[in-house]
Amino acid sequence: MAVLNGFMNDMFERLVNKAAKLNVYAGKTTLSSREIQDAVRLVLPGELGKHTLVEGTKVVSTYMSNVAKKI
Repeated sequence: MAVLNGFMNDMFERLVNKAAKLNVYAGKTTLSSREIQDAVRLVLPGELGKHTLVEGTKVVSTYMSNVAKKI
């Protein structure tokens, strides 16, 4: 479990660092989903990155529809 936790922390750190660099390159001050998606494409290779983006998009859509129902 500790190994998996270390792996996830490392992956999160890599994605955040890459997204922050992309944000600086774009000259923006607010991190958006665009930078996160681009970071995933750059950090995760090939099909893994593509599947990650598809699943992430589904999760965000589900979350937003559930939030909208509660309002």
